[in-house]
Amino acid sequence: MRAPLRLLAFGLAGLSMACTATDPLYDTSRWNPSGVNAANLAAQVAVPDDLQHGRHGADADGLQAAAAVARLRQDRVKKLAEGGLSQIGVSGSAAADTATPGIGGL
Repeated sequence: MRAPLRLLAFGLAGLSMACTATDPLYDTSRWNPSGVNAANLAAQVAVPDDLQHGRHGADADGLQAAAAVARLRQDRVKKLAEGGLSQIGVSGSAAADTATPGIGGL
């Protein structure tokens, strides 16, 4: 009983190895896009040397950043300061009359 199972296991293993031979990614007779992602990224950055090594941030404050992480871990996050922007929201019954169908679950 074990011999047919072993034969089946070896047969399946052999078939799975044959898949890599037919995979276009590993076919050496076809063109493969090697290095394309790195070239696209380098074309999009302002200073390509930044991809090789970083720059020192002159305005970075490590103590301030560490304090912010400590507050986050202790669940004592500071609220954002109120800006000069108006508060946007739906209020009153007039807003329900002017709602656009299909937006906001209506």
